[in-house]
Amino acid sequence: MRNERNLKESISIYDNYEIDSPIKNTEDKYYFIFYERKLLLIDNKIPLIKDLSEINIPKEDIKNNIHLGEFYSKDAYTVELAEDYENKQDYDFIDLYEVFDIDEETYLIAGRAIQIIDWENNHQFCGRCGAKTVTSDIERAKVCPECGFTSFTRICPAIITTIIKKDTEDLDAEGKPTNKVLMAKHSYHQTIRYSLIAGFLEAGESIEEAVKREIKEEVGIEVEDIEYFGSQSWPFPNSLMIGCICKYKSGEINVDGNEILDAKWFKKEEIENPPSDISIFSKLIKNFKENY
Repeated sequence: MRNERNLKESISIYDNYEIDSPIKNTEDKYYFIFYERKLLLIDNKIPLIKDLSEINIPKEDIKNNIHLGEFYSKDAYTVELAEDYENKQDYDFIDLYEVFDIDEETYLIAGRAIQIIDWENNHQFCGRCGAKTVTSDIERAKVCPECGFTSFTRICPAIITTIIKKDTEDLDAEGKPTNKVLMAKHSYHQTIRYSLIAGFLEAGESIEEAVKREIKEEVGIEVEDIEYFGSQSWPFPNSLMIGCICKYKSGEINVDGNEILDAKWFKKEEIENPPSDISIFSKLIKNFKENY
């Protein structure tokens, strides 16, 4: 399904996908089918079928079936199976992390698909008056028939940043200060690997303010010269990761011992390569190693 291309070139969700295009009733359709947040792949591909009965999924096992747009000129749907679904066909339902390594384009569309399902489930009732909502006929929105409140799909923006310091006490072979990046060990990570500072934006603040606040809160230092690096959708569950680069300004590392267990400065040769390119974290690390 994925087009062959230079691996350094980014794949866009819109290469072969049209967002919210009208239903065309194509004979065959793509079905992004989820069970317990895992995606069904058949022979490592999204099923392209006439309807769900073709792969023996009865109507009573379907919790949600939502038109997603157009994928490779075919109607595409995102489907959530019921909690009591019995996988009698022994289908392979794959974690989204693993889907990325199988096919990046599939991962991108599936990331949108699971977020649409989450939106559908989380906005069944009006957040203002509690009435049952209805789906808008003209846009991706839930509308309250009682008070008129409208709920659109939502994402949660978050920053992730490299903090770069010229260490004048650690000189390289040419006598120049060594560039180092600050990395921290987070208490919520399942592995002991150090990672970059990251955190969600608060209401009312800019990206630059969020970078400064998160760094100050998590490791106690001040930074400057904040630059935008890039962004990526992160469907775990519904974030937009905003990558930044900044420079150390002042202060000593001071972690809270709760969210951040440890933090220290790393030279590029001391940094382990990320196990996967799924996150913008890997691109930020690669940029540091190649350009600083």
